[in-house]
Amino acid sequence: MKKAILSLLLVSSLAVAQVEDTIYTDSTTRSTVDSNTTTTLKSPPPSAITPTINNYSNDLCTVGVAGAVQTQILGISAGSTVRDMNCEKLKNAKTLYDMGMKVAAISVMCQDKRVFDAMMMAGTPCPYDGMIGKAAKDAWELDVENSPQKEEGMSNGTKTLLGGASVASLLVLLLL
Repeated sequence: MKKAILSLLLVSSLAVAQVEDTIYTDSTTRSTVDSNTTTTLKSPPPSAITPTINNYSNDLCTVGVAGAVQTQILGISAGSTVRDMNCEKLKNAKTLYDMGMKVAAISVMCQDKRVFDAMMMAGTPCPYDGMIGKAAKDAWELDVENSPQKEEGMSNGTKTLLGGASVASLLVLLLL
């Protein structure tokens, strides 16, 4: 019996030892957060704005031409005026006619090859050095090299092609 009690005591002490081997963890965490936030607003680049060229008066013989191109990096704008030589010729002829100088007005108009040819075809040739009528016609037939010639220069198709190529090359350069 002593052996039984001793063995019972031994087994119970092992059980208590096993219960006392349990590990408890106790932890406390403290944290402090300091934050500094910066907001940056990125806006697009300024726009290339076409310059305004006013030609509200009908007494001007100029035409405003302007344009602008804007990319993410570069913006270009330009403007100019172009003189309309035919408009100036018409205004000069009208002014001369209004001042009573009809022959001078017709002479101004006759500087255009189309008007010169039309006057010859109508049988009313353009004045030649103060002469009018048949005398002017005979003088023009003798002096063919001083008659108005067709204006030389680029045709409208060539001008359009050249302008289109210029715009296309400018856009390609801006995209690089």
